[in-house]
Amino acid sequence: MFEQPNGCIMIERRDVFQAIADPTRRMIIQKLSQGPLNIGQIVEDFGMTRQGIAKHIKVLSECGMISITQKGREQFCEARLNQLDEVIDWVQASRKVWNQRFEKLDQFLKDTKQ
Repeated sequence: MFEQPNGCIMIERRDVFQAIADPTRRMIIQKLSQGPLNIGQIVEDFGMTRQGIAKHIKVLSECGMISITQKGREQFCEARLNQLDEVIDWVQASRKVWNQRFEKLDQFLKDTKQ
């Protein structure tokens, strides 16, 4: 939560777009797409502290991009790649809109040449 200048309190909603906005989180998702890993295994490939990676893991979990399960003393993270369907749908819809706009522009340019 955070307070806006007008005094309204906003609840920060995390979504898949926020999850993939950061390159470190994209790399974590890519690494987890190979299979579940514990946090220590995730930290190995990054030049970051365990706490830094834990913050990214928290965002990914809040966005629904990963699930975390406790096994003994370790936490294992697993990618939930089906969450990327929202991004795929958005890209496809955006592509359709832009293709229609380009077709209209192309037709306009053809009409003005005549």
